[in-house]
Amino acid sequence: MATISETGKDLRRGLGTTPEAAAATIDVATLLGVSGAFLVIGAAMVLGGSPGSFVDLPAILIVVGGTFLVTMVSFSLTEVMHAQRVMLRAVVYHAESPRNAALRILYLADSARRNGPLGLEEELNASPHSRFLAQAISLVIDGFPTGEIEHILGRERHATSERHVRSAGVLRRAGEVAPAMGLIGTLVGLVQMLGNLQDPAAIGPAMAVALLTTFYGAVLANMVFHPLATKLERNSEVEAMVNQIYAIGAASISRQENPRRLEMTINAILSPVQRVSYFD
Repeated sequence: MATISETGKDLRRGLGTTPEAAAATIDVATLLGVSGAFLVIGAAMVLGGSPGSFVDLPAILIVVGGTFLVTMVSFSLTEVMHAQRVMLRAVVYHAESPRNAALRILYLADSARRNGPLGLEEELNASPHSRFLAQAISLVIDGFPTGEIEHILGRERHATSERHVRSAGVLRRAGEVAPAMGLIGTLVGLVQMLGNLQDPAAIGPAMAVALLTTFYGAVLANMVFHPLATKLERNSEVEAMVNQIYAIGAASISRQENPRRLEMTINAILSPVQRVSYFD
């Protein structure tokens, strides 16, 4: 008969559902990367002796405003606003690892085997959990057939993935538009400069617009939009794996399978470094 491993014993004492697995945590890599890149550029401006010359309101309006409006042409206003919230999620993200998800669902499967599926409701109320996990376990508690549970959770996983793909697409599109708006701003500045060659005082501001719009566009695209889109895609892949583990676990609990078999099934889809050993 399989025995609970030390990790499993910790889970049974309530230590398996740690706050780190459920609460939003600061993504240090994203925070350091973005802020560090801007600090490096800011330091170069200060060391150059004229940081104020890099601030130009017309150039900001062309690049920032133009990027937002042109991106909105390709998507709906709701999708663009949602993508802005997603940008913040790339920094503050509920990053539950697949390994923690595997341990959690194994704990719930073991609890269901000992106390019955109805006992899972108390387990969910006693600890933090994701919305997807709550939905999956609720379907089990309500006695839905296994096939219907798999179908409902499969549609939920697909819908979640589609939302993430659309949000990443908005950020990718913004990353494409920003340099283009920078080029448009450069042309505007050059036209203004050439149209005022008789006035030397107007040449400087026009040239500033021409150069700074390209600068702003390159910064937004390569330091904000493209990196955050990549991070969102990475987070989406992790969340999809976590939701898959929960869906497999819910179906296994519904079929009243041995949790040991569930552990083997989950380990088959996890990478070697993430595989769990809940049972001895």
